[in-house]
Amino acid sequence: MNKLKRYVIFLIGLFVNSLGVSLITKASLGTSPISSIPYVLSLSFPFTLGNFTIFFSVFLILLQLLILRKNFKLEHVLQIPVSIVFGYFIDLTMLLFTWVNPQNYVMKIVYLLIGCLILGIGVYMEVLADVVMLPGESFVRASVLTWKTNFGTTKICFDVSMAVIAAILSFVFTGHLNGVREGTVIAALLVGFIARVLGKKLAFVKPILFQEEFAGENVESSGEADVAFADKTADKVQRNVIVIGRQFGSGGHDIGKALAEKLGYAFYDQEIIEMTAGTTGYTPEFIQKKEEMMTSSFLYDLVNQMYMYAQPDEEAPKDKIYEAESKVVRELVAKGNCVIIGRCSDYTLRDNKNCLRVFFSAPIENRMKRVMDRLHLSEKDAKQKIQKEDKWRADNYRYYTGRIWGASANFDLTVNTALGEEYIEMCIREAMKR
Repeated sequence: MNKLKRYVIFLIGLFVNSLGVSLITKASLGTSPISSIPYVLSLSFPFTLGNFTIFFSVFLILLQLLILRKNFKLEHVLQIPVSIVFGYFIDLTMLLFTWVNPQNYVMKIVYLLIGCLILGIGVYMEVLADVVMLPGESFVRASVLTWKTNFGTTKICFDVSMAVIAAILSFVFTGHLNGVREGTVIAALLVGFIARVLGKKLAFVKPILFQEEFAGENVESSGEADVAFADKTADKVQRNVIVIGRQFGSGGHDIGKALAEKLGYAFYDQEIIEMTAGTTGYTPEFIQKKEEMMTSSFLYDLVNQMYMYAQPDEEAPKDKIYEAESKVVRELVAKGNCVIIGRCSDYTLRDNKNCLRVFFSAPIENRMKRVMDRLHLSEKDAKQKIQKEDKWRADNYRYYTGRIWGASANFDLTVNTALGEEYIEMCIREAMKR
C-alpha cells in the first residue's frame, strides 16, 4: 500500500514539475538549468520541448550506463518511462499555458517566481515519494558514486555546465542568446531552496502518509523511553538527565562539569564531538568548527538545496553533523545519569520525561569578564565575540528546532549564573525532584 502511495505522489509531483517548468519557460527569462538544453534545441528543430526533454533524458541515462556499468540497476531503467511521461506532461502543460505571454518585465518576473514555487512543490513531492529520480539528478548521483566527489559541488557543476552548453548551442543555432538568462539563475537558486524549506516545514507529513513504515520506529523509540524512565534512581530524584543550553560566556561548561562531579553523573561536552567524529568520518576540528556556526539560515538552505537528492551519507555536512550528534545524545542518555552541554539537546530530548532542561544566562558584564579572562581579549573584542557566538547559536537552534533560542517555554529552568554556583546547584537539585 505504501509503495502505491509513493508512486501516486511521484506521478502527481511529476505533473506539478511539468507545470513549473512550462510556466518558467513561458516567462521568457530563460528556463531551469536542466531544461535549458532541450529548450534551446526546440527553438531550432521541429521537435517540441517535451520531445527534446525525452531525448536528452535518454542521453543522460545512457551516460549513466557508461559510468556505472555493473552498478547500473533496475531503478535506473525506470527512468526511461518516467522521462517519457515527464516529456509528454511538459508538452501538455505548455499547451495549457498558451495564454501566458507576459509583455512587460514585471509580469515576466511574477510568472517566473510562480513557476519556481510550483516546481519547488513538485520537487518536494518527488523527494517525498522517494521511488525514482529524474535522469538529471540520477546522473549527478552516478558521478558521485563513481568518482567519489562531493554531491553538492557536483550538482552545482552539473547545473552550470547545462546552462553553459545551452548558451553555446543558442549562439550556434540562432546567433544570439536564448533560453539562458537571469531566470535560469533564479530558478537554479530558488527551486531547490523552496523544496528544502517545504521538506523541513512539512516533516510531519511523511509519518502520516507512510504510517506502516514508521510504526516500528515509533514502537522502538517508545520502548527506549520506557526503559529510560524505569531506570530512574530509587530515591526522590525524578530526573537523571540534565541538558544545559547556555549563552556564550555564561560559564555553562564549567558549572555543568562541577555539577556532574557533585552528583556523580557522567559529563558530556567535547566527548560528543569525539563520538560524532567516529560516526561521520569528519575530524573533531571540522565538527567543532561547523556544529553551531550558522551565519544565515537562508543562505545555508540556498547553498545546501544541492543536496536534495543526495544519499544519507552524502547529505549537507552540517545537517549530517546535527543528526549524528542528536543520535549520540540519545545513546548517551540511554547509558544512565548524565549532564549534557548544548547540541540542541533540550529539543532532541523534548519527549524524555526523565530529562531536566536548563538554560544558563548572565548579564553581559559578567560574560565579558569571563571571556576576557579566558581568551585574553580586550573589552571590545570580548563583547564582539559574545555577540557573534550568541547569534550563531541562536540561528543554529532556530534552524534545527524551529524554536527561539533561550526562550523559557523550552526549558524547565532558566538560571542567571551570576547568582553563584551554590544557588544554581540548589535550584537544579530541587528541580530534579519534581
